[in-house]
Amino acid sequence: MAELMVSKIENNRELTLALKIRRLVFIDEQDVPEAEEIDRFDAVPAVVKDCIHVLAWLDSEPIATGRLLIDEPPSELAHIGRVAVLAEHRGTGVGRALMTALHDEARSLGRPGTTLAAQLHAVPFYERLGYIARGEVFLDAGIDHRWMDLNFR
Repeated sequence: MAELMVSKIENNRELTLALKIRRLVFIDEQDVPEAEEIDRFDAVPAVVKDCIHVLAWLDSEPIATGRLLIDEPPSELAHIGRVAVLAEHRGTGVGRALMTALHDEARSLGRPGTTLAAQLHAVPFYERLGYIARGEVFLDAGIDHRWMDLNFR
């Protein structure tokens, strides 16, 4: 039986694997311009202190990634973003495991919850995790999104 594990990215090799997944999902599949996909939070993990990246592994293969921005005041919701699961692993529970790991990271930092900009097709997935949509639909990188929040308390 295959083993699923989600771990915090600790080095450049792991970050490179995460960026490869994001390239496949966002740039290749969804036509997001690279200049909009890769940003200052995607630098060397030892240098970037206001972002935590995680990587999901199935056995020894990286299959999903996401990140948690932690530059807001500690009383604010932490921002989850760049959640990407390789196409062949969607609908298998990998996304839920990835989100659980990101929620655990936010809780460990004392955050009251998390916020994210969900692509419209993913809103039902986030609703199943307890997220609540707020505001109007907006366009980001040419894709319709909606803000969603999850309060831990």
